Amino acid sequence: MSAFWTLERTARLLPARRRLRKALPPLLFFTDPDRTPDPEAVARRLPRGAGVVYRHFGAPDAEARARRLLAIARARGLVLLIGQDAALAARIGAHGVHLPQRLAHRALPLRRMRPDWLITAAAHGVASARASRGHAIVISPALLSRSPSAGRPLGPARLAAMVRAAGRPAYGLGGINPATARRLRATGLIGLAAVEGFGA
Repeated sequence: MSAFWTLERTARLLPARRRLRKALPPLLFFTDPDRTPDPEAVARRLPRGAGVVYRHFGAPDAEARARRLLAIARARGLVLLIGQDAALAARIGAHGVHLPQRLAHRALPLRRMRPDWLITAAAHGVASARASRGHAIVISPALLSRSPSAGRPLGPARLAAMVRAAGRPAYGLGGINPATARRLRATGLIGLAAVEGFGA
């Protein structure tokens, strides 16, 4: 649990969290079918109050796995967001959705239709960060990442500039683990996100 505690503590000590008007998880675990093939195992070890973003990428067992993750979330006091698939989120009673950048324009309509949901959206540049109308944005890649799709890392200074330009709660994703999380304390982030950073 030490790795989880370090991440949780770092996230909760981010100064920007003190200004939050809406309760948002300090940590977001993003599932990935290749890099985290057993997301249930990771979810069971997350600290209370953390969030899980389930990205199914069209898997045939998506609903069954989403329901398993929701059961874990309810038992452990976690928040479950479904990646991209608002219909699945509504069907199983998830806590909200996470939108990829190309679908971020759906954030405001979803907020109006589902005021009880938490809506987050990905942002990979200043324009998308400013345009998003979700409750929070997830900026990536924050640091050097092992993800095959990650581009050039922003680094703390550029990440902080993007957070300021966005003017809304922001998470950092990419290359974040217990050893690197402390580098992001002064960036204005309200939380940290990771795929492999929470351990197997």
